Amino acid sequence: MRTGADYLTALKDARHIHLDGERVADVTAHPAFAPIAATMAELFDLAADPAAKMTAHAPETGAEANLVFTIPRSRDDLAARRHAIETWARHTHGWVGRSPDHVGSFLAAFASSPESFVTDRRDLSGSVTGYHRRLLEESLYVSYAIIPPQVSRATTAHAWEGEFVQAGVVEERPDGIVVRGAQMLATGAAVADEIFISCIKPLTPDDRDFAVGFTVPVAAEGLKLYCRRPYATAGAPYDYPLSTRYDETDALVVLDDVFVPWERVFVDRDVDGLRRQFFATGAHVLGNWQAQIRFTVKLRFIAGLAGKVADVNGVGRIPGVQEKLGELAGLASLVESAVYAAEYRAASDANGMWRPDARAVYGAMGLQAELYPRVLAILRDLAGGGVLQLPSSVADLHDPAARADIDRYVQSPGVPAVERVKLFKLVWDAIGSEFAGRHHQYEMFYAGAPFVAKGYAYRNFGYDRAIADVDAFLAAYTDTAA
Repeated sequence: MRTGADYLTALKDARHIHLDGERVADVTAHPAFAPIAATMAELFDLAADPAAKMTAHAPETGAEANLVFTIPRSRDDLAARRHAIETWARHTHGWVGRSPDHVGSFLAAFASSPESFVTDRRDLSGSVTGYHRRLLEESLYVSYAIIPPQVSRATTAHAWEGEFVQAGVVEERPDGIVVRGAQMLATGAAVADEIFISCIKPLTPDDRDFAVGFTVPVAAEGLKLYCRRPYATAGAPYDYPLSTRYDETDALVVLDDVFVPWERVFVDRDVDGLRRQFFATGAHVLGNWQAQIRFTVKLRFIAGLAGKVADVNGVGRIPGVQEKLGELAGLASLVESAVYAAEYRAASDANGMWRPDARAVYGAMGLQAELYPRVLAILRDLAGGGVLQLPSSVADLHDPAARADIDRYVQSPGVPAVERVKLFKLVWDAIGSEFAGRHHQYEMFYAGAPFVAKGYAYRNFGYDRAIADVDAFLAAYTDTAA
């Protein structure tokens, strides 16, 4: 099994990461990326520890592999998969949205349905299953960029001015394709091994050149990552405990005529193939089940934060506070229940992969854009001005004169100032810092705009049955007066 040291060594390559006007020489040493790289290394070490019970026999390789990369072939496999995903999520308390198990879930589902990658023009099923074997053998961290740049929301790539703004095929060679353009939003790509490039946005037949799906090493010649402002450098871990551990960074992926060999190509200029790739294979539901497992862990952590704030402030017995904590508990429990319902109602597809129930997964996703802001609002209400009545930084605690005042005025009964400040600094990093703002936006939009997520819920709910029940009831009585 891959270790954290193996992973960190692999990151020391020729990748082109652009930040603050410069090219980053080594992401494992740069202050913007070293913390999240270290966190990812911890995940690999955790998976390699037999006590974590995160491995299983993979028939594709005949060896042990990380459970999060395997194809679930039974209900027991799904339960073991949930345990493995939750083990990783609990290590980061749900604050790392795109850990390796996310895209790994998509890739496992791709490989379970090789026929989805076969067309009259080209058979790419071997590329998909071969790459999945690599994933099992090497425990790769794969990020993805599957949304076009926001040039226009009203038109698709073929209508945009300029050549190949969205990533597309500019040349076909006997041994592969050459890709030019850009794609977003590659969360964690700066510290990933590879990137899966594709497009989940609906395309038209005129967009054929942009209808691709392939993997590429982050260090591939011609690939560049332009990262947003990092939050890991915000300050000391005491002041920004989440930012300094879990900032994944997001990036625009630019491909300047990047060569992709056929063994890495899953979809080649096939608009219908994009939809088969994500939905016919079950990848979208399996990948988003992982996301909801991770989200459940995060909500539980935020609920714990809220409960801790109430205790420290001495208001935990007040009915109004208990009402807010009860609402928070209800919201967290709804998502957790959906995770278990998806597992309970799972079924085998035609290829033998057990798919979590789409209705349960998408039902939770459809509420996320309203649910997460409400969760933050509850925590914000309970914290009140406590997140503002804080020393500027941990340095104030090391100044004797300042420390005396802080110890006297910034404390709670039974809770010394240093511990109260520590707690409320953590709360601020969850609700008010740049890191918190990014997570607010992320949880609302990572699955697409809210109307997209609600569309998944609508299509998978089963309205035909619900309407039939209403029709049957209406038919049971007439308009007679009696």
